[in-house]
Amino acid sequence: MCRLCDARAPNPQSPIPNPQSRIPNPESRISNPESRISNPESRIPNLESRISATNPCCNAERPKDADPVKRRLRIRCDSHRVSSKGKATSFDIAYEAGVSQSTVSRALSGSSLVSLDTRRKIQAIAKQLNYKVDKNASCLRRQHSVTLALLLFEDPTPDESLINPFFLSMLGSITRACARQGYDLLISFQQFSNDWHADYQDSHKADGLILLGYGDYLVARSTLQKLEDQNTHFVRWGAVVEGQPGISVGCDNVNGGRAITEHLLGLGRRRIAFVGSTSEQCPEFLDRYRGYCAAHEAAGLPIDPALQVDALDSTEQVGHEAVAALIRSGVDFDGVFAASDLLAIGATNALVESGLHVPEQVSVVGFDDIPMASYASIPLTTVQQDTKQAGEILVERLLQQIRGEPAESVMLPAKVIVRRSCGAHAQP
Repeated sequence: MCRLCDARAPNPQSPIPNPQSRIPNPESRISNPESRISNPESRIPNLESRISATNPCCNAERPKDADPVKRRLRIRCDSHRVSSKGKATSFDIAYEAGVSQSTVSRALSGSSLVSLDTRRKIQAIAKQLNYKVDKNASCLRRQHSVTLALLLFEDPTPDESLINPFFLSMLGSITRACARQGYDLLISFQQFSNDWHADYQDSHKADGLILLGYGDYLVARSTLQKLEDQNTHFVRWGAVVEGQPGISVGCDNVNGGRAITEHLLGLGRRRIAFVGSTSEQCPEFLDRYRGYCAAHEAAGLPIDPALQVDALDSTEQVGHEAVAALIRSGVDFDGVFAASDLLAIGATNALVESGLHVPEQVSVVGFDDIPMASYASIPLTTVQQDTKQAGEILVERLLQQIRGEPAESVMLPAKVIVRRSCGAHAQP
């Protein structure tokens, strides 16, 4: 067996030599001691001559002017080619690309430390050689699980799922983004009160965490700070708050809130109620309210505190109760901006039950653009958050942390989606 190329040397079927012939004569070894040191270099074996003599398969043509050490390392022969072995290695790709094996590993993992041209070249060679990454070997070498954990935290819902439907629309893009990067995705349902982080990165079940939902931000912040102090790789969907722990990917809630309020003002609505919390417990709702206020101020309209109705939980029931209470209070209003689509659907039901016509008497808009918004009994005008792009960026930012690369929080733009609930014709 050739130790350099794993090819079998030709079997001459020669008889086994007499073992005694290999035992040197002790007298001959000391007959002339000076001859043993007369030319020390003559005793250094020539590796190439030994390979050539004992391994005919390695007799490949070599450049005469190459460095001997490098020449020995670059010996190639027909029996060492990928086509005969049937399985390529990262060393084969490195040889063909003229780079180091570590560069191949970084390029195939998508590291930005390798230039784009080099990554494309290496990926093309890997595809040509039908190279597949050995996940088990990679995991053992790097002490990585090549798995990401997606943790969904419970939200109050009218059914037993306890999962905000907005997050369900993000699952597909997160799963596809993981697959493109060669990562498995572990999905788990959690309560923020549990010591859940100890079950994942701390126990090496996952290399990093994606967090969707958190309830009361002021309560969750201490847990997020603990994760950061422990150098846990994590990213979350939520408001980008100054001085927050970790990396966040979120929507531009302020400009989204302002845009949808300006849309209602443009339809002639002047008494617009805001349904949602305005405390720091829910920074997304607070930012949407800030956008609502900015639109009023730009239009020269006063902010009436009586038109702001608290709703911390984002459910249809809470939205129904909030608008029903507003109706009972006798406050005059001609529009409703609910801080989420679920709140808006509940608000619409309360208006219809009270005998008010939507959108003829009261316009209703929401925020999120969940799938059921377009299928509601009165299709809902809302603010769209790009869940496809959000899922891709969440995975991208998490992998940057895992690879030791710099990562920053991202704020995605919001887009107004016009449907029948506001009273305007839908935009093409």
